Amino acid sequence: MQENPMREIKIEKVTLNVGCGDDKQKIEKATKLLELLTEQKPVGTVSKKRSTFGVAKGKPLGVKVTLRKKKAEDFFKLALAAQGNKLRAVQLDEQGNINIGVKEYIDLPGVKYSHDVGVLGLGVAVTLNRKGYRIARRKIMKTHIGKKHKINKEEVLNWLKQKYGVEIVE
Repeated sequence: MQENPMREIKIEKVTLNVGCGDDKQKIEKATKLLELLTEQKPVGTVSKKRSTFGVAKGKPLGVKVTLRKKKAEDFFKLALAAQGNKLRAVQLDEQGNINIGVKEYIDLPGVKYSHDVGVLGLGVAVTLNRKGYRIARRKIMKTHIGKKHKINKEEVLNWLKQKYGVEIVE
């Protein structure tokens, strides 16, 4: 019996984020890094409200890039290779999303050191979904995704093992 194609898990997007704090030079370097890795223009992230660390509202804190479709899939494979095709169970949340921290961008296979950038790390957030998820985002229809259609941690673990050969380390 064939599995329902609506149950297939796929990558919706991969978001790369470099947090820089209040350092303007580091933000410039992070922008160059993300342009180098993705060939897309990064977007600056700003503080939403005054924090206890003394960062005023609206101050730049970092940069991010969102990848979709083929670029997202390719970068996810790079990030997995940087981790040695191993993930810890805590890197997955209950909705099945994956978070990978890359300590230094030169850990990514095929990426060479750049003197303009220096040494920076980045966060890779992978958002997964199934066909039919966009229906819940419609403004006209107030629909919800059923519990059986939502992605859980166990399904993602099996999907990672089957599709990418990832080993889960506790």
